[in-house]
Amino acid sequence: MPAKPPPGPVFPGTVIKRNSAHTDAVIAVQQRLNALGMAQLPVNGLFDGATEAAVKRFQGLFNDLKGNPLSADGEVGELSWGALFGAASLPPIAPGGKLAEAALDVARGQLGVSEKPPGSNKGPEVERYLASVGLGGGFAWCAAFVYFCAAEGAKKIGAANTLPRTGGVLEMWRRAKQVGLPCITAEAARAQPAMVTAGMIFIMRFSETTGHTGFVEARDGGRLVTIEGNSNDGGSREGTGVFRLERRTLGMPQLLGFIGLP
Repeated sequence: MPAKPPPGPVFPGTVIKRNSAHTDAVIAVQQRLNALGMAQLPVNGLFDGATEAAVKRFQGLFNDLKGNPLSADGEVGELSWGALFGAASLPPIAPGGKLAEAALDVARGQLGVSEKPPGSNKGPEVERYLASVGLGGGFAWCAAFVYFCAAEGAKKIGAANTLPRTGGVLEMWRRAKQVGLPCITAEAARAQPAMVTAGMIFIMRFSETTGHTGFVEARDGGRLVTIEGNSNDGGSREGTGVFRLERRTLGMPQLLGFIGLP
């Protein structure tokens, strides 16, 4: 028997905004905004200026499911949809490919690893990550951690590791596109959040030469649950261990995109 769907309207996997073709979703949004007293909109499935203004009003008054302020952009993405209709309205993240799931499983097994001493970019486990991309201790290691997990995952399932071997975050993004891995830009992911699946590798860019990376494990309330190396519980890219975080969003200004594994 198929699983019982969650009650109420389910997020359709794409952002609802001006001139949206998702009529049923727009009707649900209009009904909910009216019920909350944000406006008295005609419930006609047309996402017009009045509906956008009501959405902005709602976003200015309400928080997301984690208690964080919503961005008053007039668009209903996962965060605003969850705030409107509750956690049960947000479907779980879709599973990724076999290598993606295997790499993610390896990453889970590394949670709690930390540098020794802290702040050194060294330690037995950290140096194993760095060695997997041909580097010694002392280098930033978030990309090395991702590659190590993919390589170990590939061994477990008897498959080739198609992720480019590099300790550079932005180099990983560039080479992943060259070898034909599915790479989703941040813009595309924001428009269609359902494109992001479990085991995808997020890529953040802070400058022309620096970035940060890790695995997407799940979604929670519209936020990404990630597993990251060289991080900390505040999400730093210069942290001292492997952490599970629940703070990343598709709206991060530093987000460059996502790399998919087969």
